[in-house]
Amino acid sequence: MIWLWLSAAFMVTTAGVHSVLGYRRLIVPLLRGEAGPLADPLTRRIVRFAWHATSVLMLISAAAIAWPGTPDALLIVIGGGWLATGLFNAAYTKGRHIAWPALSGAGILALIGALA
Repeated sequence: MIWLWLSAAFMVTTAGVHSVLGYRRLIVPLLRGEAGPLADPLTRRIVRFAWHATSVLMLISAAAIAWPGTPDALLIVIGGGWLATGLFNAAYTKGRHIAWPALSGAGILALIGALA
């Protein structure tokens, strides 16, 4: 059970960093430019919403991981999804994006918790 709590803690931390730091360092500068599609106010609102919605989904998966009685199959799907996302992130960014260790770690811990 400790593995699942650790996984959930990684997920919550990742969601927080994503929502705050990622928003400040990526989304705010991106939205400053008003060229192309970002000139449309609706597009700007959708980008802002989608960014934070991703963080909310991270928190939901953390809750599912930590929830007592979550079926092992669901834990494996969530853990596998986080691990795959982390590994893809590492490969795609050539390891330069700071999130891949947290994403991968959360997935590995969830898988260990599900299979232990």
